[in-house]
This record gives sequence, C-alpha cells and structure tokens, in this order.
Amino acid sequence: MNRVFIVGDIHGCSKTFRKLLLEKIEIRKTDKIYCLGDYVDRGPDSKGVIDFILQLREQGYRIHTLRGNHEQMMLTSEKNKSSKDLWRMNGGDKTLESFTIDSIHQLAPKYLSFLRRTKYYIKTKDFILVHAGLNCFARDLFANKDILLWVRDLRVDPNKLGGRIVIHGHSPMSRDYILSQEFEGAFNLDGGCVYKHKQGFGSLFALNFYERKLIEQENVEDNVAAEKTPG
Repeated sequence: MNRVFIVGDIHGCSKTFRKLLLEKIEIRKTDKIYCLGDYVDRGPDSKGVIDFILQLREQGYRIHTLRGNHEQMMLTSEKNKSSKDLWRMNGGDKTLESFTIDSIHQLAPKYLSFLRRTKYYIKTKDFILVHAGLNCFARDLFANKDILLWVRDLRVDPNKLGGRIVIHGHSPMSRDYILSQEFEGAFNLDGGCVYKHKQGFGSLFALNFYERKLIEQENVEDNVAAEKTPG
C-alpha cells in the first residue's frame, strides 16, 4: 500500500515544512500527501509555502490541499474594510509582506488559482479530512462551510462517520496533547508550529495514516515573532 501523509497547519513556516517533507518523511512520488490548510499568515514566508507545494506538483508529487480559515480570510479580504482588517489582525500583514504586495488584487494569478482550488473537505473510505471540523448532528455533515473552516468545539458522532476518523487542524494543541491522542473519532494535527516561543508548542506534525505514526518537525524558522495562541 502506498504511503499516505497528512500535514497540519503550516502558517508561513516554509523552512519547517520543507524539512518535514524532504528530510523527516523523505517523500516519494508514490506517496499521497494531504495538507489541512492554513498555509498563510503569522509566519515569515507564506509565499514560500505555496511555492513549495506548486513546485512539488510540477515535479509529479501528489499533494492535495484543503482550505483553512486563513485562506478564506485572504480570499475575502477585499470584500470590505472590516474583512481586510480582520485578515490583517490575524496575521495577514505577514502574508502581504511575504508576497511584497499591499492587496490581494496584486496577487499573481497562479497564487489566486491555488487558493481558490483548495477543498473544503476530502472524504475517503478510511478518513475525513477537514480544516476545523464538521457538524455530525446535521443531515449533511459538510453543508455548513463556516463550521468546516472555523469550529473549535468539535464533537463527532461515530455513527455518522461510517468507521472513518476525522483528521483536522485549526485549534493549536500542545505537543503532549498531539502525541497522546487515540486514533478514533477525531484527531487534531495542529501543533501550533508558528508558536515557536510558547512552551509545548512550535512543531509541525504529519501523520503517516496507515502506519498510525506521527512525524514531528520542530520550527526551524529564523524570524518568527512571539505570539499568543488563539483561544
């Protein structure tokens, strides 16, 4: 069976992301790689993260990208002033610096295409991938896109999952929490990679799904500012 890796929230930490894939995992073109969203904001090199994903695809690697709430904020940032302010307050200023632009209207078409083609969820016979969570108490688990991107208090109903496990990010958790999880119900892969200076956080995690093995790469960025983790 080909290997399947699922990667948590990257947030502009391009060096850490590259090190995880190229040195820790040593990715192969037969692998399937899924990223759970939040490629941009807060960290120093959002552009570098997306460039690396596009480069891997051009080289024939199979890398699938979900949409995070930060990609959504970026896409809607020019809808009105409050949308732009919300994005910038949540790390969008770092993304603009990374691309050396002042507005998403100045973003090159290939990056806009990348953002717009991200998926809200991916469902296979073994797992459901989503950035934040889903509504297990609705007829359609995936109908509410705000929940897919933003929910914090994720509760799953195993009867609605058909034996699948929900793998998500969005809510940064400590290293100890990430490593202590059972492979049932829901599994959080957001180790707060960008929060390098907060004790217990600052790692990018990937899950080798079929081997049930976590791969950890500590943040190796040179210039990550100290930030509080979101509540």
